[in-house]
Amino acid sequence: MSNEVIAVLGAGSWGTALANVAAENGHDVRLWTYKPEQVVEINEQHRNSKYLGDNPLDEGVVATADMTEAVRDATIVLSVVPTKATREVSKHLSEVLAELDQQIVLIAATKGLEPGTYKRASEMLAEEVPATQRLGLGIISGPSHAEGVIKHDPTLVSAVSEDLATAERVQAAFTNNVFRVYTNTDLIGAEFGAALKNVIAIGAGALESLGFDANAKAGLFTRGLAEISRLGQAFGANPITFMGLSGVGDLFVTATSVHSRNYRAGVQLGEGKKLDDIVENMGMVIEGISTTKVAHELALKKHVEMPITSTIYRVLYEGQDIKEAINELMGRPVSQEGK
Repeated sequence: MSNEVIAVLGAGSWGTALANVAAENGHDVRLWTYKPEQVVEINEQHRNSKYLGDNPLDEGVVATADMTEAVRDATIVLSVVPTKATREVSKHLSEVLAELDQQIVLIAATKGLEPGTYKRASEMLAEEVPATQRLGLGIISGPSHAEGVIKHDPTLVSAVSEDLATAERVQAAFTNNVFRVYTNTDLIGAEFGAALKNVIAIGAGALESLGFDANAKAGLFTRGLAEISRLGQAFGANPITFMGLSGVGDLFVTATSVHSRNYRAGVQLGEGKKLDDIVENMGMVIEGISTTKVAHELALKKHVEMPITSTIYRVLYEGQDIKEAINELMGRPVSQEGK
C-alpha cells in the first residue's frame, strides 16, 4: 500500500473516524474543521470528545482550521460535511485547489440529497470542483457507524466510482484488518441507498418507541428497501446495488442502532416530542429529516410509489399522528409483491 496524503474536510464523527482509519494505515492525514477548539483538542489531546467521546485518535491525525494547509499536496480529499454545507465547502475547496494548482481524487462520504435541486453528493462536488481539478470522483458508503469504526469493530464499506481505478485507489488507501473496503461502479444506486435509508430509519425508531416488535420492523425494512430501489432505478441505478452494502447493509445498521441519529429521532417522534425540539436536542445533523422531503418530492415527480416515505413525510411535515399514519398505511389496498 503506497502512502497517500489524505485531507478530510469535516471533523464530525464520521469524518474523524475515516481520518483515523487513514492515519492508522500510515498515510499523512490532515483533518479540516472550522472550529479552532476542535483543532486544539485533536492535536493536543488526540480526542474529539463531542462526537466520539473518550476514544483515542491516532497521533497521525493532524487537525487544522486552514483549508489550504489541509489540502496542500493532498492526493485524496474526502468531503464529510453535512449535505447542506457541501456546496459551500466544495466552492472553498475549488478556490484552494486553483491557488495551489493542484489535482486530487475527490471522494464524498456524505449521505443525503440536496433540497430543491435533488442532487446527490457526488453531483454537487462535480458541479463545484471542475473536472480539471479532479483525478477521480467517487464516494465511500456502507453500514458504518463512526462509533463502531473508532473502536475497531469489523466494518465493511464500498468505495464507489464510475471509474473503477478511482474506487480501487480508495480501497487500497483505507482497507485494513478491521476496515474492509469493496469496490462498486454504481454511483447512482450507492448514493440513493445511502441517502434514503435515513428516511426508513426514522420510521424504525418510531416503531420501536411505540412498542412494535420484529414483525412490524421486518415489514418496514423490506418494503422500505423496495421503495429505495424503485426510486433509485428510476434514475438509472442497478437494482443489485440495493442488495449490497450501500443498500440493505446500510439500511440495517441505520434502522437498528442507537448510534443512528435518524433512528433516535424516530424514537423521539414516537414518544410524542416535537420535531423542532428533537432537532435542537440532537446537537448533530439529522440527514433523514430533509431527505424525507426530497424523496417525497422526487417520488411525485417521477411517479414512483413510495407509501412509507410519504407516510413519514406527513408525520414530519404535516403533523399527522403516527398511530393514525400507521393505520392508514396498513389499510392501503393490497397488491402483488414486487410491484
